[in-house]
Amino acid sequence: MGSSPPGLSPRVAFGDFQTSPALAEAVAALLREIGVTPRSILEPTCGTGHLLLAAMSAFAEAETVSGYDINPNYVRRVQAQVEARRLASQRVDLRQADFFEIDWPAVVSSLPKPILVIGNPPWVTNSALSATGIPNLPGKSNFDEHRGLDAITGKSNFDISEWMLWKLLEALHTHEGAMAVLCKTSVARKLLTRATRKGLRLSHAAMFLIDAQAHFGASVDACLLYCATGATSPRYDCDVFSGLNLSSRSSRIGYRDGALVSDLDTYDRLRDLRGESQKTWRSGIKHDCSKVMELRREDGVLLNGLGEVVSVEETCIYPLLKGSDVFHGRVTATDRLLLVTQQSIGENTTALRKIAPHTWMYLEAHAEAFGMRRSSIYADKTPYSIFGVGPYTFASWKVAVSGLHKEPHFRLVGPIDGKPVVFDDTCYFIPCETRQEATVLHAALDSQVARSFYRAMMFSDAKRPVTKALLQHLDLVALIRVIGEDRLAAEWAGVVTEMSESVVHRIVSHLRPAALQLFPG
Repeated sequence: MGSSPPGLSPRVAFGDFQTSPALAEAVAALLREIGVTPRSILEPTCGTGHLLLAAMSAFAEAETVSGYDINPNYVRRVQAQVEARRLASQRVDLRQADFFEIDWPAVVSSLPKPILVIGNPPWVTNSALSATGIPNLPGKSNFDEHRGLDAITGKSNFDISEWMLWKLLEALHTHEGAMAVLCKTSVARKLLTRATRKGLRLSHAAMFLIDAQAHFGASVDACLLYCATGATSPRYDCDVFSGLNLSSRSSRIGYRDGALVSDLDTYDRLRDLRGESQKTWRSGIKHDCSKVMELRREDGVLLNGLGEVVSVEETCIYPLLKGSDVFHGRVTATDRLLLVTQQSIGENTTALRKIAPHTWMYLEAHAEAFGMRRSSIYADKTPYSIFGVGPYTFASWKVAVSGLHKEPHFRLVGPIDGKPVVFDDTCYFIPCETRQEATVLHAALDSQVARSFYRAMMFSDAKRPVTKALLQHLDLVALIRVIGEDRLAAEWAGVVTEMSESVVHRIVSHLRPAALQLFPG
């Protein structure tokens, strides 16, 4: 993608991870095994040419071969290799060009069909590339169409390859052909989701997982994404293979009920549980100033992350659990505390001057640290604001789960040292008014049935495998009906906050045995 700025390697500046000859040949061999028979081969970001050359060798019957790259040195290297291999039977067109200035629908329309679009576009996000000052970017837009806070807080950031591959798939989908590209698995899933929503004419899709660390030295989950196009009756379910061969099929992913799910077989079996949770999941507190806000009690004194001894009112601090604590079940004791500056979002913090003067003095002494918080959600807010706080934060009993771990483990969390526990923003929880309610919810959510449902919808390689949106999709009453008895579901639905011990014990005693019956082992 061109020369990099001073001090930055091409790999860092451009996400320039070139395909090795061995990987390129394995990809080309797999495409032949699938049955691809192109008359045209197109690589929009050909780089040093290994994929293009491997495709030319594997598909010698192709009439035309087209390669583009913004880096003129790469184009010259590929041209020299083409000439050295004497592949003159194919018409080869190599051009130095900027991907973002090319009319790809016109290019695709001009080529003999079927077309094979092959490639390995740059592995870098738009924000990372923009930070280098490089102008080689798509036009600024909220590409993923996020709204409100999601757009403000950075969810509109996207991989450059995602934008590029979408433009290519849009150009190709009405023509007979296929796209086979190396990319992050997260990018592949987003493309499949967008293709489904937009009704692109895919006839088959597959993801073949690759070892990105071995091939590129990159610690990400990656794959070869294959999409056959030109279908009159589109098909969007995607086969997932654990390697670059057709004998390694491991699962199917697909779009169901408005979302991409990771395990179609399990999801289709448990689809009746899909609905809207009768209880609202909440996220933990977001503050973005951990060295000041997060404290530890050691030898009877409070210390912050800067090693300073802290004097604040006890009424402003609460036991703190993080995602790793919740995941590993460390929920009955903690030496961590969180300074909570508001009881609800938007509350005027200046009231702390009178009701908690020591806390106010401490915050004022660290005003510079709060001023360095980068998120725009704090702009124009009262000083020392936090987010993810409300009456639910201070419920004595909660059922919580970590958002960052690959397996959903639900934990029953009660008060610690007589105070309600608060969580950081890597956690989600349901606030409960009584221990009995929390006990029932925990038993239901930590059942094999519920966890299987969530696993079928989540992707373990996502930055945050468990999200609030995912959690809200489980109908709790339907869950208890499946793993318990109808009358127990009715009891639970009708008596949310006050339950006798006998009702609690009856419900809990039915949940786990029923779950084990449905999912032995």
